[in-house]
Amino acid sequence: MTYGATPQGAARTFTRYVALGDSQTEGLGDGDEIRGYRGLADRLAEHLATAVPDVHYANLSVRGRLAAQVHAEQLAPALRLRPDLATVIAGMNDLIRPSFDAAAVAASLEEMFAALTASGTHVLTVTFPDIAKIAPLARPLLPRVLALNERIREAAARHDVTVIDTFPLAFATDARMWSVDRLHASPLGHARIAAAFAHALGIPGSDDTWSAPLVPVAPRGRLRSAGTEVRWVAGFAGPWIYRRMRGRSSGDGRSAKRPDLTPVLLSLKE
Repeated sequence: MTYGATPQGAARTFTRYVALGDSQTEGLGDGDEIRGYRGLADRLAEHLATAVPDVHYANLSVRGRLAAQVHAEQLAPALRLRPDLATVIAGMNDLIRPSFDAAAVAASLEEMFAALTASGTHVLTVTFPDIAKIAPLARPLLPRVLALNERIREAAARHDVTVIDTFPLAFATDARMWSVDRLHASPLGHARIAAAFAHALGIPGSDDTWSAPLVPVAPRGRLRSAGTEVRWVAGFAGPWIYRRMRGRSSGDGRSAKRPDLTPVLLSLKE
């Protein structure tokens, strides 16, 4: 589902795209540390380049960043780049912390929406899916997701921001949409988000197939499901909690993925 202002078909083209955010926008789950990460922002830039070959793209995202950090570190550099299109995706790192404050997170997002749209930038964002269906052990976090999503929709409406509302979409919680850590989208997940943005922007060649349900697969048995949960806690949830207890972040010492606007080279990867 898509909410908010959408450009009038081919009446507006975009040539300066800037992405702000955390690990999802950096592209984790879609590549690796050796080959590099592609991700939803790279993929959206490629959609744009199929219609406007001279489009330029910058990606200011850094993994592990909280919404307030994205605001403090990335908004000013983004505005200096004078984008006509921006994606702003942040809040998941806040949502899974004990100190989560939906109003404060939404305020950081809204300040970015306001500043970017006031400069003439068209902004896109997303809501978060039902985390309880992705990782059953995270079910207690569902009220936080609902509270943040409602505030994102309200803030977006106030600033004519286009929202891809993933929460009601059944396929958004399909295991195939997520990498094994269940925190980052898989290549398929990143591709679908990028396709949703492209469709919302009316990019030639885009359509609504991004929202099509995935082909059903046989459900896992109870024992296999239980084993998967145990391995997830040991391999991903546990190490994440340990880092937070030590006051560390996966983004410590890292800088923006693509700090300057540069031409988009179309990828041959699918």
